[in-house]
Amino acid sequence: MNQNEFYTIGFGRILTRVPDAAARLQGSAEYPDVTGLARFYDTPFGCLIAVEAEGLPYHEGRCEKHFFGMHIHQGFRCSSGTPGMPFEDAGAHYNPDQCLHPQHAGDLPPLLEGNGRAFSAVLAGELRVQELLGKTLIVHTDPDDFHSQPAGNAGARMACGIILPVRR
Repeated sequence: MNQNEFYTIGFGRILTRVPDAAARLQGSAEYPDVTGLARFYDTPFGCLIAVEAEGLPYHEGRCEKHFFGMHIHQGFRCSSGTPGMPFEDAGAHYNPDQCLHPQHAGDLPPLLEGNGRAFSAVLAGELRVQELLGKTLIVHTDPDDFHSQPAGNAGARMACGIILPVRR
């Protein structure tokens, strides 16, 4: 993909190749059915992140909440914690420039659930795969409100995955 190929078809082609990194999502003890895969691709425009998840809490009705906050966290592990604070080792949002929320480098759009499943693809123009390696991706129980400090009031940590390089 070159600078002149900034369009949906170009990004669609990227999603068919082997990713540069991936994170296997696993639910917390309270949400053991949540699983998923996040794939990370370097592009000339930033990091393309594609996330698939299933086993998400299902909300019936068109007016029920269907959004789950999603962030890259600075920690390097998806272990430790308590039932009230799972994945404590994942640390805080990835925020190398010490920005206010929601301008953290790790702040991502929420996942939109449908029948317990979600898919999202987002271009994070300021990120590169290399800087994300070893960090964690967290899916939260609630949507990020995009203004509460320090982290958007996105609820409990529901699932976690460590971002690791993919061998080619």
